[in-house]
Amino acid sequence: RVCMLAFLGNILPRAGIYLPGNIDSAGDKFSDYAPGLAGMFGPDRIPGIGLVQIVLFCGFLEVAVMKDLTGEGEFVGDFRNGAIDF
Repeated sequence: RVCMLAFLGNILPRAGIYLPGNIDSAGDKFSDYAPGLAGMFGPDRIPGIGLVQIVLFCGFLEVAVMKDLTGEGEFVGDFRNGAIDF
C-alpha cells in the first residue's frame, strides 16, 4: 500500500495533476511544492512539520483503520471486511 501511494504521489504531480486549493493557511498551493525527493530535500521542500503530519496520518491508518475486523481475510492485506466481494 505504501509503495502504491508513493508511486501515485510521484507520477500524478509530474503529469500536472494536483489537488485543488491551498495546502496551508499561508496560501501555499499543492502545485507550489516539487514532486518526489525534491519535495523533501529540494530548495522548495515541504516543511518538516508537514512531513511529520504525513507520517503520523499514515501510522494512524495502519493502526486504527486498515484492520481485518471480521477475521475472514483470504490473504495478507485483505481488508474488505465483507463490504466488497467480487
